[in-house]
Amino acid sequence: MSQSSNLIRSAQRTIRLELKAVEGLLVHIDADFVRACEMILASKGRVVVVGMGKSSHVGNKIAATLASTGTMAFFVHPAEASHGDMGMIAKDDIILAISNSGMTSEIVTLLPLIKRLGIKLISLSGNQESMLTKAAEVNLNVRVAYEACPLNLAPTSSTTTALVMGDALAVALLEARGFTAQDFAFLHPGGTLGRSLLLKVENVMHSGNELPHVRLGTLLRDALIEMTCKSLGMTVIIDANGRLAGVFTDGDLRRSLDRHIDIHTAIVDAVMTPHGKTAHAEMLVTEALKIMEEYKISALVVVNSDNCPIGVLNMHDLLRAGVL
Repeated sequence: MSQSSNLIRSAQRTIRLELKAVEGLLVHIDADFVRACEMILASKGRVVVVGMGKSSHVGNKIAATLASTGTMAFFVHPAEASHGDMGMIAKDDIILAISNSGMTSEIVTLLPLIKRLGIKLISLSGNQESMLTKAAEVNLNVRVAYEACPLNLAPTSSTTTALVMGDALAVALLEARGFTAQDFAFLHPGGTLGRSLLLKVENVMHSGNELPHVRLGTLLRDALIEMTCKSLGMTVIIDANGRLAGVFTDGDLRRSLDRHIDIHTAIVDAVMTPHGKTAHAEMLVTEALKIMEEYKISALVVVNSDNCPIGVLNMHDLLRAGVL
């Protein structure tokens, strides 16, 4: 058998073993899981995640996921906790200790102090008879029959199940808190999702002197000059009261040329698109994007409550804002 075949078989075996391990978690989403969630929801403090070795990497990720989904959490390395970092943990906090064996010495060393301080402890372990699980108020069982490692030594299936259990905990808490997409955006203001959920049309639209506009009755050639000067590929048409009468775009220009309209003598009223699709300044850019996608247009006129144009938003603005 070729080396390529062996590599593929090995990878597939690993995935199957880890899938089986994750499926095995379903029976452990039980009363203990509910109790762990209720403890965290009732807590006035934070969730302090601890773990050694590979569990420290998993713990960091679980803490980050909890923190970004509405549960105050952070990671403390248990070895550092024994050398001063226990001072970071308050009485109202809850410790979530990750150890597949439940016998990790650096965590076991902390157990008497955790009990002495009266800090509540949740264990995430595969050993129900370990010192850690017996010391904890509740254990989230992540037991696996075999590691995906063929030597049954390297943490593979066990770290995967620990990570998945952490995600299950975070999502259950998220839903119990009624955590919304808007809440998520406030915790992720620098990301694409945050920008798309927080950014409003008024933050990215062209307004003031950047807004291309002409009045009804304007010669088409003058409307084209306005479009060229403002470089947005369109101009707004307003009536005598300053309200939106229509828009004239590059697409309208092409259609006008197909109709053999004389751009020097025609007035813009005859070739504009009446009214046109609009947005409001306080609208989220994601809502404006939906309108543009639904009607297959590349620009929206932004109007106020009196239907007077106050800005223009186009696809290039959304690209620059990082929404697309």
